[in-house]
Amino acid sequence: MKNLLSQPFHLVTLSPWPILTSMNLMFFMVSMTKMFNFSEKTPLFLSIFSIVLCSYQWWRDTSRESTFQGYHSTFVMEGMKLGMILFIISEVFFFLSFFWSYFHMMLAPSIEIGQSWPPSGMKSLIMNPYNLPLLNTIILISSGMFLSMAHYSIIVKNYEKANILMYLTILLGIIFTLIQNYEYSNAMFSIFTSSYGTTFFMMTGFHGIHVLIGTIFILVSYLRLKFYHFSNIHHIGFEASAWYWHFVDVVWLLLFLFVYWIPF
Repeated sequence: MKNLLSQPFHLVTLSPWPILTSMNLMFFMVSMTKMFNFSEKTPLFLSIFSIVLCSYQWWRDTSRESTFQGYHSTFVMEGMKLGMILFIISEVFFFLSFFWSYFHMMLAPSIEIGQSWPPSGMKSLIMNPYNLPLLNTIILISSGMFLSMAHYSIIVKNYEKANILMYLTILLGIIFTLIQNYEYSNAMFSIFTSSYGTTFFMMTGFHGIHVLIGTIFILVSYLRLKFYHFSNIHHIGFEASAWYWHFVDVVWLLLFLFVYWIPF
């Protein structure tokens, strides 16, 4: 217990997975750049496999520390909550940079794009926000509602209901991703079509990646709940996934308002 209380980090045991995952993410970026420029996909697939492998073992070790070794005391959980909050804040500033660029072009359009927003000639190409974007908004907000209900069900020890609600959340997250893929496939413009096309696909694309990561995060929490890793007073892993998912919901609402609705 003495060593546990003196541990200055939220990691209660030494772990190689954070640094290995960071290195694999760097390799993922390099391999993606190589794919775009030289059409070589093998390094990309290898880096994705390495990221999945490291993530699996990282989650495995965290589950062991929490469930079987009992290392996740109140002190440790407070550190993990603080770490998750700081991570979400960093994600807020990540998306803030994209919104900053978007608002710069929307509020003061330059003469090169016709001094209008969307740029000259883009008005007829942008997507109708009342079709697929509105459907995806309803799906994502509904998934956040189901996840909040699942959290309450865990607190009141109704684990069977929580399992069903988390399953629905995962299903809606997958449906959102599939609809976004369909939307991209049928878009009348590309990432190279003026500044609007670039910002549109960068912002919605990165959000889509976050939805995919959040879906995996909730899937891991769902599996842990089925194996009785969580209790009504000890479910920090689930809480972290729920915070992340609600952050993704808020970002999508802003994207729907400023990127889809206002330009239309």
